Amino acid sequence: MTDTFLANEPLIRAGFFLSVLAIMALWEVFAARRPQAIGRRVRWPGNLLIVLLDTLAVRAIFPFAAVGVALVASENGWGLLNLVALPGWLSVLLAIVVLDAAIYFQHRLFHAVPWLWRLHRMHHADLEFDVTTGLRFHPVEIILSMGIKVAVVLLLGAPALAVLVFEVVLNATSMFNHGNVRLPGWIDRWLRLLVVTPEMHRVHHSIIRRETDSNFGFNLPWWDRLFGTYRNQPEKGHLGMTIGIEDFRTERDLRLDQMLIQPLRKNVLSSGSKMGLG
Repeated sequence: MTDTFLANEPLIRAGFFLSVLAIMALWEVFAARRPQAIGRRVRWPGNLLIVLLDTLAVRAIFPFAAVGVALVASENGWGLLNLVALPGWLSVLLAIVVLDAAIYFQHRLFHAVPWLWRLHRMHHADLEFDVTTGLRFHPVEIILSMGIKVAVVLLLGAPALAVLVFEVVLNATSMFNHGNVRLPGWIDRWLRLLVVTPEMHRVHHSIIRRETDSNFGFNLPWWDRLFGTYRNQPEKGHLGMTIGIEDFRTERDLRLDQMLIQPLRKNVLSSGSKMGLG
């Protein structure tokens, strides 16, 4: 079973990606949480094209990606989990949880370090919040993120199956928790105990700095609660909050070319205000 999953990795990734994207896009049509002033025709071309560029960039620099590195680590007995005798299912579960924690701390790092923020702010400069926002990351950030992930996989000795499951689930939950979709309040309250929900993550995209500096999790919601970065609701409510950052607020800034050069563009805010905005 494991060999079958790994052998069909590209098809599995593509299948989950397209399925979740389609489901979330339809959900947003029939049960939108917030009205959008800037429509899909303006925002989606850049947001979707950046995914293609990200994929090509990662495959060019990391041809075997994190799953391939996990296989090499397993064959050579590298990493903590390859040095201890654990049931296979437990190794997979532990690896997924540790990888998710690593993504949480990586996310906080990209907020705290100014030059990393210049890369990450492209994600937060989207003027609306929907499923494609969860795909909108600068290629350089994606490459750095993959480098961090590969390092964690090697140190941990994560099983290849765990890495594949984690990456597929992370991609799916990123699209889910960026969705402009309605959930009944009682479902959201229970669901956010297990996974980051759109209501929880939307707070992170507020223009208000103290709200943007919260709810860093993409998949598991526990890290924010454990490390004091959890915020239940936005100050102005989900319908009253402003999405984005204070800079780059024109429709021109949503074009692919402007998204790509954004890290090089001057931010009109003071350097002290740049840190932690996104």
